[in-house]
Amino acid sequence: MRILVIGSGAREHALLVALAADPAVAELHVAPGNPGMVQATRHDVSVTDPEAVTALARKVGADLVVVGPEVPLVAGVCDALRAASIPVFGPDAEAARIEGSKAFAKDVMAAAGVRTARAEIVDSPADLDEALDRFGPTWVVKDDGLAAGKGVVVTADRAAAHAHALACLDDGHPVLLESFLDGPEVSLFCLVDGETVVPLLPAQDHKRVGEGDRGPNTGGMGAYTPLPWLPEGMVSRIVTEVCEPVAREMVARGCGFSGLLYAGLAITSNGPEVVEFNCRFGDPETQAVLALLETPLAQTLNAVATGTLAEQPPLVWRDGAAVTVVLAAENYPATPRRGDLITGAEQPGVLHAGTGRDADGNLVSAGGRVLSVVGTGADLAAARAEAYRILDGIELAGGHFRRDIGQAAEEGHISIPG
Repeated sequence: MRILVIGSGAREHALLVALAADPAVAELHVAPGNPGMVQATRHDVSVTDPEAVTALARKVGADLVVVGPEVPLVAGVCDALRAASIPVFGPDAEAARIEGSKAFAKDVMAAAGVRTARAEIVDSPADLDEALDRFGPTWVVKDDGLAAGKGVVVTADRAAAHAHALACLDDGHPVLLESFLDGPEVSLFCLVDGETVVPLLPAQDHKRVGEGDRGPNTGGMGAYTPLPWLPEGMVSRIVTEVCEPVAREMVARGCGFSGLLYAGLAITSNGPEVVEFNCRFGDPETQAVLALLETPLAQTLNAVATGTLAEQPPLVWRDGAAVTVVLAAENYPATPRRGDLITGAEQPGVLHAGTGRDADGNLVSAGGRVLSVVGTGADLAAARAEAYRILDGIELAGGHFRRDIGQAAEEGHISIPG
């Protein structure tokens, strides 16, 4: 099987590592990729250009295309590939609106009877103050469009909520105000093929830049799986109460979902309630989840792409735990510094994201989240220790990472309200 992966981040690097381990895979290609993706042949193409991606897929003879990031999905890359009869893992543009438009997602959830935060769309600065008065004392303000995980502000500071909302509106984007959901958050990835839903392992992301969940939101500073504090049967409940009803509703609307549906949830005193949906694998949770998958990945993704997911055997997982820790560049998540030398990254468990080569061929930083490090072990403590052991061998001037990824779960400090 020849596979073309679209994307250049640590999520796509993790996909390539898992795909390379599948005996059915004969050849891997990636566009545009990054210097760490030695498993695949790299190609320079505009990933938001459906025709260019389709032409590349034809050129390399791809038997399957896996689209990683949300932007090409929303841009309709999968539509073009399907029109050319090329199997693709990822939803069409209409279905990708589940992530591309918060308002669309809320409408789908309301029709499907799925619990989520109370929400209100604001599309004019003149209406903002009055709307903010209807929320609080903790405000949740979301950019209605794509924002790479950084379009959300959760704050008890009304002025900060106002400033973020106004910035979105000034950029021409409506904003979504939501009620705050108490309870720990869970990321659950589900393979979805129409009305067939197959969950992966649940994970928890750490969004804030600083330890103790302080500072601004980022694209994700780390994640771990499985979740020792999650009640038995909760994954099945999420599938039954959230993911399957949404999948059915989208089929009923004529935009059935095919690909990876990511449900971000809060486990509240009322049970699981949806924070957001994404239309693709999430970063950094993917890096941890795929590290424990034993089922051949290429054959599984191909089953989704070809409409045969319901015929596949249950997924098989390794025992133990996995932890992802993100190494970020100086000044991330603001304007990250670029061009700094990276040493010590040539180790197992290191996945590249924001990396490049300088004129002398040295590995340097080229983005905000530079590397993801994945540690595995018999339990969460062992996996954390392995991740930080690897990280301590990597040097990046000004680089920073959180040392508390998974710590609260390891110490038994996470509980569900009520």
